[in-house]
Amino acid sequence: MGKKKVEFVVNGQQVSLEVRHDERLVDVLRNQLGLKGTKTGCREGECGTCSVILNGKIVPSCLVPVMKAEGGKIVTVEGLEQEGELHPLQSSFIEKGAVQCGFCTPGMLLAAKNLLDHNSEPTEGEIRRAISGIFCRCTGYRKIVQAIQAASQMMKSSK
Repeated sequence: MGKKKVEFVVNGQQVSLEVRHDERLVDVLRNQLGLKGTKTGCREGECGTCSVILNGKIVPSCLVPVMKAEGGKIVTVEGLEQEGELHPLQSSFIEKGAVQCGFCTPGMLLAAKNLLDHNSEPTEGEIRRAISGIFCRCTGYRKIVQAIQAASQMMKSSK
């Protein structure tokens, strides 16, 4: 099976790769780009652990053919940290104890970032809807919601 060139931006960096047309975005991120923060879970789009932000929308990267990312902009969990500083969401997850086994953490962080990028003061219900596609094995949703609320306030006060 032949390979094709695909180009996109990941975490602010232009990427050009040779890929098979049937490769999934999660596999390219992990195996070709070494971005292991994008976890591989169910491979069926059900758990959300592989979620990334693609062109401003949260998507399960296990369901996205890499060719669909052509020309796109992708944010992975590695893209949250900037210049050696944790994103307020990452700090808040640590402070509030919202990180347990780590299975859902990358997807939760990105779903929360995507929400806060579009709604800087979400209600608890809006937060719960935004993270509803990410499965937490530890049932730590309460602490996750609290962490997102705290990050929202932290980001609001830093503006």
